[in-house]
Amino acid sequence: MAALLGAAVPGCGTQADPGAAPTPPAATVRHSGGRDAEAALQGAVRRLVAGGRAPGAAALALDGGGTRFASAGLANVRTGRRIHESDRFRAGSITKTFVATVVLQLAEKRRLGLNDTVEEHLPGLVRGQGNDGRKITLRQLLTHTSGLFDFAGDQRVARRLAGPPGASPLTPRQLVRIAVGHRPQFAPGARWHYSNTNYVLLGLVVERVTGRPYAAETERRVLTPLALRGTSFPGTRTTLPTPHGRAYAAQNGARHRRTPRDRTIPRDVTDLDPSPASAAGEAISTLDDLARFYAALLRGEVLGPAALRRMRDTTASDGRYGMGLFPVRLSCGVTLWGHNGRISGSYVQVVATPDGRHVLAYRLNSDVLPPAAAERDLLKAEFCRT
Repeated sequence: MAALLGAAVPGCGTQADPGAAPTPPAATVRHSGGRDAEAALQGAVRRLVAGGRAPGAAALALDGGGTRFASAGLANVRTGRRIHESDRFRAGSITKTFVATVVLQLAEKRRLGLNDTVEEHLPGLVRGQGNDGRKITLRQLLTHTSGLFDFAGDQRVARRLAGPPGASPLTPRQLVRIAVGHRPQFAPGARWHYSNTNYVLLGLVVERVTGRPYAAETERRVLTPLALRGTSFPGTRTTLPTPHGRAYAAQNGARHRRTPRDRTIPRDVTDLDPSPASAAGEAISTLDDLARFYAALLRGEVLGPAALRRMRDTTASDGRYGMGLFPVRLSCGVTLWGHNGRISGSYVQVVATPDGRHVLAYRLNSDVLPPAAAERDLLKAEFCRT
């Protein structure tokens, strides 16, 4: 797809002016940790953009040594602006961790049960083409084992994600109806397949149970208690809150301009209709907010111990996904927990140690995936140090 929505797990833009794009600057770092940690983060972030596939990258780490922030490349290829620590950006499927957290909080309060069927909360919505909400549980939605078709794979939705804002927004129920117009991938619970449809349905369940949109309920239960003031759920708003850089979509292998001879630049998709993402991927946030959210979540400050264990139980997915979290296993033997997000113009990932005491949030201002080796180097530099 020209535009993307989802996690890279085993899951009216304006054209910038090429005449004003300067050579990307070197990485910059703000830190309160040791020099070795600073140098490792700076070098790893620089390598994320060294291949020229994304104009800029940034990372923020929280650990016992304090907070470290590094950026490399450009936030705006036309003006030469660099990425700032406070910049807002689209976080894509990071939204799913917020939604899963709210659903598990409601389960803790016995407002719903994880073995409830979709039909119990949203009668008649999931029907047709072999889909049956009477046979799909909320647990299966959370773990991506429902078998429901991913609406992001439908060409009508793909065109909306790729195109400029201005068309009539797609509602969550419309997205679900598009999904159930396709046959399911498999019978509920039979296996694992990442599907954005699952979390759009969970957003609708939260609204049915609480009487408030999932975004309002998430703000009340998570954003406000944790003081995550840079995080929002835009609905149909197409612009990013300030401050922000630009967001760029890859097209035909385009790369940002590195030399006077290279005049190819990516397409600016900063203004975007996020309605096709909904509860599966519409969140806007900052690196600091995301790092603090995952730290608080994994430290047990948002959910109780039993709910957090469920969130990290990957039995249903053969080790690939829990409930709004997935494991990232490093070659040095460290296992991290987190999520990533990919939407037009943005790629982001947040990972943390199981106790939440060491967190890394990083992003690119492009939907091109970072080079696999550079991403591995970043994680190893941050979490495999002795």
